[in-house]
Amino acid sequence: MSQPDFTHLLVPVANVDDAEQTCDALDQYLDSGVETITIVHVIVQTDGYLDPASPEALEQEAQELFDYVEDYFEDGPEIRRELRYGSDTIEEIVAAADELEVSAIGFSPRPKNRLHQLLTENTSYRLVTESHHPVVAFSTGDEA
Repeated sequence: MSQPDFTHLLVPVANVDDAEQTCDALDQYLDSGVETITIVHVIVQTDGYLDPASPEALEQEAQELFDYVEDYFEDGPEIRRELRYGSDTIEEIVAAADELEVSAIGFSPRPKNRLHQLLTENTSYRLVTESHHPVVAFSTGDEA
């Protein structure tokens, strides 16, 4: 069976800690023909609620995580930045994948306990079911 052709990955990251964990997990998959990685970060905008951080601070945080990923893969594939704004993170990730015509969406799932999964929407499930692109979960082997 041949390997899928994932030359352009869209990889969502939430913050610098998430970028660190995602890069560590993604690094082991890069020898499989990945040429371009587009890092997408969504600044969530919720109508009627004030964010405790200023828009400038949120954009600065996004720039820091983009810089982290670029430094991590300095000698690797091309890294592109995609900063999005919206009220639904998954919707924005899927829209970015469609607009940029990526090969797949890749992410590193975060372990959550069962109670948390029952009380909140399961973003991994939504990403898999709402995307028109293949979704690849990168695992470090440390997950329970």
